[in-house]
Amino acid sequence: MRRPLSASGTVHGVNIGKRARPRRFRNTEPSITVANAYTLPSAAIAGRTRGRPRRAVPLAAAPVPARPGELAVTWYGHASTLIEIEGHRILADPMWGHRASPSALVGPARLHPVPVGLESLPPVDAVVISHDHYDHLDKPTIRSLLHTQDAPFLVPTGVGAHLRGWGVPVERIVELDWGKSTSVGELTVTCTEARHFSGRGLIRNTTLWASWVINGRRRRAYFGGDTGYGAFFADIADRHGPFELTVLPIGAYDAHWPNIHMTPEQAVTAHTELCGGDASRGVLVPMHWATFNLALHPWDEPIRRLVAAAAEAGTTVAVPRPGERVELPNPGPVEQWWADIS
Repeated sequence: MRRPLSASGTVHGVNIGKRARPRRFRNTEPSITVANAYTLPSAAIAGRTRGRPRRAVPLAAAPVPARPGELAVTWYGHASTLIEIEGHRILADPMWGHRASPSALVGPARLHPVPVGLESLPPVDAVVISHDHYDHLDKPTIRSLLHTQDAPFLVPTGVGAHLRGWGVPVERIVELDWGKSTSVGELTVTCTEARHFSGRGLIRNTTLWASWVINGRRRRAYFGGDTGYGAFFADIADRHGPFELTVLPIGAYDAHWPNIHMTPEQAVTAHTELCGGDASRGVLVPMHWATFNLALHPWDEPIRRLVAAAAEAGTTVAVPRPGERVELPNPGPVEQWWADIS
C-alpha cells in the first residue's frame, strides 16, 4: 500500500537559487571544469589492466522481509541502494543497465550482473535520483520501474524533464531544489547539496545534482549520490543530522578531477562531519565502486583504502556484496569478500 506524498517546496524550471546562471547550475565551492574532467586520452583508459576483478564478484540475493525494517540497507551495485527506515523503503539511484552509456555497444560495462531483477524488488515508497549522469539515471530502468512500482520519483530541479520524456506521468514526479523537502509517509525527504556536475551527451549543467536526506521520527539517513568533498557536509549535519546511516561514494576519483568525486579517506571525513563530528557514530555504507570501471585506479583500491581509513578513524563500516541486506545499527564485522577475487 502506497503512502501519501506531499510536496512542500516543489520547484520547477532551471534558474533557481544562488547556484544558477542563465540556464546553468554551478557548485557553491570552486570545482574543476567539466571539460578538464574528460581530458585523459582514451587509449590510457582502454589500456587499464587492473580495472577488473580476476574472478566473478560474489552476489547475494537477500530475502525480502514482509515489512520494511527500522533501519537497513541493501546495496545492488554502484549507487543503487534500497534504504529501509521506520517501515518505509526508499530506492536510490537505481541503475540496472549493462552499460553506463547512451549506447548499448560502447561505454563502461558492468563488472558483475545485477543481483536481482527489477521485478523482484519489494514495493518502495519513493525513488530518489541524485543527478542525470548515465551511471545514476538509466532510461530502461526508469521505464521498468514505471510499471513495476507505483512510487513517486524524487529528483533535483530539471531532471524531471528526462522522466517526462520517457513517459513518467507528471503527477509521479517531484522536482526539488537544494534545501527543499517533501513528505513520504512519515518521512521527510530533503534535497541537499552535492559537489558535482550534470549532463547527458554534450549538454552540461542545465539540471541540478544533489544528495538526499531521509529522516524519520527516530532515524536519520543520508544518501550522498555522486559528489566531491566539500564544507557543505557539516552544514547538512547541522540542519538535518546527525545521521545514523551514511551511504557515500568512494570510487572513480582521480587527480585530474579532484573536486567531483571523493577519495575513500574523504568519505570517512564526510561521514564524521555528517555524524556531528563523531567518527564513531553511525554506520558508513560505501557505494560507487565495484560495478563500473570509471577511473584509472584498480577496481578494489577504493574499498581497501576505505577500510583502512575507517579503522584509523574508529568509524564503523558495512560492506555488503551486491544484493546483500545489512541491518543497522550493528552490521557485524567486515568480511573482506573482495580480497579473494582481486
